[in-house]
Amino acid sequence: MDNSRMDHLTWVTYEQRIQDPNVIVLLPVGALEQHGPHLPLGTDALLANAVSQSVAAQIGAIVAPPINFGYKSQPKCGGGQHFPGTTSLDGSTLASLTCDIIAELARHGVRNVAVVSAHYENQWFLTEGIDLARRRVGPNSPLRVMRLEYWDFITETTLEKIFPEGFPGFALEHAAVIETSMMLHYFPDLVRLDQLPEHPAAVFPPYDMYPTCTHWVPSSGALSSAKGATAEKGVLMIDEVTTRIAAALRKEFIDG
Repeated sequence: MDNSRMDHLTWVTYEQRIQDPNVIVLLPVGALEQHGPHLPLGTDALLANAVSQSVAAQIGAIVAPPINFGYKSQPKCGGGQHFPGTTSLDGSTLASLTCDIIAELARHGVRNVAVVSAHYENQWFLTEGIDLARRRVGPNSPLRVMRLEYWDFITETTLEKIFPEGFPGFALEHAAVIETSMMLHYFPDLVRLDQLPEHPAAVFPPYDMYPTCTHWVPSSGALSSAKGATAEKGVLMIDEVTTRIAAALRKEFIDG
């Protein structure tokens, strides 16, 4: 039994764990979305869950089962909805699902929840879900919620090491060096390095069009090249991300 995984605990053990007012429940949120020809559709959910497990090991947290679907893929940060396999939720669905889960955790007696997202497009709908959950449990509830995206914990110093020729930006890093390197560490058997795209980074105009202009997006689905991705770079980022997320959780939920 993995004592950090909520779905591996009996209800008795879970009840005992959440008696601690400092215990934190992590809710990983990803997406089912194309990640180029070299990474699996579940990359975002796999990474959200893996990072959450790594953080939980540092602070004794509980990891809830992940939300494996996310908000609709957008061309400038996820390639778009036109790729087979990309399976997305309406924003209201994701917000409602997030609200229901957090409100249920609060009903159990959980006081501290951290929503760990690994899909760029999720953020505002997760925020809405958190707001709705807090409204549902009422102003007298001790519930506190943190929402975070793991990549925000990568420092400029580390980015300079990972991208010696210049960082293209997190939006264009879809299915590129960061995600590929982290997947090489956590799930090497799911990475197809022989299928790595090496085309130049996508260039987008400063506006969006509806219906989506699919020709803006590279046919591979990757928005910039994953060339140079290594498991060693993955470890460098993961160590920093998990340590800094753990420190933020301690600061806001335990020490503060």
